[in-house]
Amino acid sequence: MSRLKINEDGRTFKLDGQRFFYLADTVWSAFTSATMDEWEFYLEKRWAQGFTVLQINILPQWDRCMSDVGVYPFETQDGIIFDYTKWNDAYFERARTMCKMAREKGFQLALVVLWLNFVPGTWGSRMKSDYIMPRELVEPYTKKVVEAFEEFEPIYMVSGDTDFDTPESVDYYEAALSVACQMSPDSLKAMHIKRGYDYIPESFLDRISFYMYQSGHNADGQQMAYVLAEKFYRDYPKKPVINAEPCYEQMGYSRNMYGRFQPFDIRKAAFSSLLSGACAGITYGAHGVWNWKKSGKQPNPVMGEGFDKSFSMQEALLFPGAWDYGYLADFMERTIVDELIPASDLLEEKSSDIRMAMTAQGQYLIYMPYPTELLIKKELHGYQAKAINLSDRRIARVGIEEKENSTKVSMHSFQDDVLLFLTPQK
Repeated sequence: MSRLKINEDGRTFKLDGQRFFYLADTVWSAFTSATMDEWEFYLEKRWAQGFTVLQINILPQWDRCMSDVGVYPFETQDGIIFDYTKWNDAYFERARTMCKMAREKGFQLALVVLWLNFVPGTWGSRMKSDYIMPRELVEPYTKKVVEAFEEFEPIYMVSGDTDFDTPESVDYYEAALSVACQMSPDSLKAMHIKRGYDYIPESFLDRISFYMYQSGHNADGQQMAYVLAEKFYRDYPKKPVINAEPCYEQMGYSRNMYGRFQPFDIRKAAFSSLLSGACAGITYGAHGVWNWKKSGKQPNPVMGEGFDKSFSMQEALLFPGAWDYGYLADFMERTIVDELIPASDLLEEKSSDIRMAMTAQGQYLIYMPYPTELLIKKELHGYQAKAINLSDRRIARVGIEEKENSTKVSMHSFQDDVLLFLTPQK
């Protein structure tokens, strides 16, 4: 096994000396809910699709589907409220076995230490305070986590879906981060933060390895995919940036608003992130996999933001968007040899939903949700353009007309969202 590292460019990852594209699947509830047979099947499917990282919550996900596995990290009567003074070592051994299976399959692990509902002063613990872990147990618990999982060389996601709006929440995460840094100085560390949030306390910045943000599941907030990417790229010390929770495929819009995110929506979130500063990778989620929904099993009575009913885990594993994300990762690994530099300011303003980035080699990538002509405010002499139809991966040539101090790109011939790839002619 090898530990993931930050690349010399400061914006991407490397593994065994080679650039590594972080394509994660959100499987928050695996440790509490997946049987070993289900886990083996899941790993095989996501490996075939090209995923490279698994994001898992070490503690029970508060809005998971209630499972019949019946193994929990602490003593409990109902699988919801826990006695944090009493470990269940069988849970951690079982989770270790699952990690070993994942690592043997080639996956990197990103493990969440403290989801927000376990921490006072967060938006989640204000909804339901019964989950809060006593402060004096945060350090012993984090030590237990590192002792149990360090051999698998994971990324430690110290927080989950959190804010840092109170001294209490900052104190809890300071305690957990300090233990992780002391016991595992070489591991990568990050903070998973809530939807639309762009604040990480300055006291954490020199100890986390990269930035995670969340564009999330609000139907009217999907511009956060590029707004937050630009924010972290521009305003924070140079580190890799990842949209660690874009809209999930077939997730019902949050706040119980009617509607579900389709493959187009999740592709748009992914490319909007990658071309706007979050070029180190992207995370995928399927509504039914993240919460490990099983037929006949009910969700936890506490349902976080409130989403429409999920599909079963077996159905959700077959959603087509996972293949779209696998193609995205394959394209990046085959074609893009360095970081992507945001360049949307070179586009004549039509819509901020059209995103553009460039490479140090002079290639340009443009994501277009809908077909239209484009004007680039730069003369691209000797370039050629191709459009990749992202719904079925057909490729078409696209006309380019050089003008004085600008370049006109003709409208492509597809009706779907596309990635335009502009390269100098050989």
